[in-house]
Amino acid sequence: MAQPFSVVIVAQNAAPQLADCLASVPFADEIVLVDSGSSDATVDVAVRHGARVVQHEWLGFGRQKQFAVEQARHDWVLCLDADERVTAELAASLRAALEAPASPVYRMARRNRFMGRWLRHGEGYPDWSTRLFDRREARWSDDAVHEKVLHAVTPGTLAGDLLHASAEDLGRYVEKQNRYSTLAARQLRDRGHSAGVAALLLSPLVRFVKFYLLRLGFLDGVAGLVHILIGCGASFLKYAKLIALQRADTTR
Repeated sequence: MAQPFSVVIVAQNAAPQLADCLASVPFADEIVLVDSGSSDATVDVAVRHGARVVQHEWLGFGRQKQFAVEQARHDWVLCLDADERVTAELAASLRAALEAPASPVYRMARRNRFMGRWLRHGEGYPDWSTRLFDRREARWSDDAVHEKVLHAVTPGTLAGDLLHASAEDLGRYVEKQNRYSTLAARQLRDRGHSAGVAALLLSPLVRFVKFYLLRLGFLDGVAGLVHILIGCGASFLKYAKLIALQRADTTR
């Protein structure tokens, strides 16, 4: 008998993407959406698709996702973002894994859509993401950004892709990277990290070489190039903002 599982989602003003996300998991035993004060039709869309909606103020990505996990009725949870879709192959693999779990934690390949193209290389794919787990054996980190699932076992791997259509509007994507770099810089400062010129120069360079050259990001054409250059810019901004925070702290 398959383990029952809950799909859990955190969202705010995600109505345009949410319907497709929910429609991709009709086999879930439960869907829980934690909404942090949407002013659009997010809640209505969720309710129409049979989701149970919980309202909760925003805590930061990691803590909000862990709160959502704790609202689920089942111990096995599949954590999704509103702009993600479960493919048929991934759904079949997930159901098979829950029939006889070989691990309490599973990862899956996430394929990112960028500038109208599904990326196949570099940072865009496979972008391994741990999303299916037994909450008694794993949990989300408390990170305000770049959150991750914490676990002490080797995760299993599910076949099939998790589709992530996050960047149809390039302007919004750049704005999001700017916000994330600010959160990441603050997080580093709060944990006692510091940075200098070396981090400013080397972090973007290492990222470019790793993902654009070694992981063949150049094969994704213009979309792949723009994707990695924005990522490198975000790395630069993260450390520039960390240095700015350091200097502000020393002048107080």
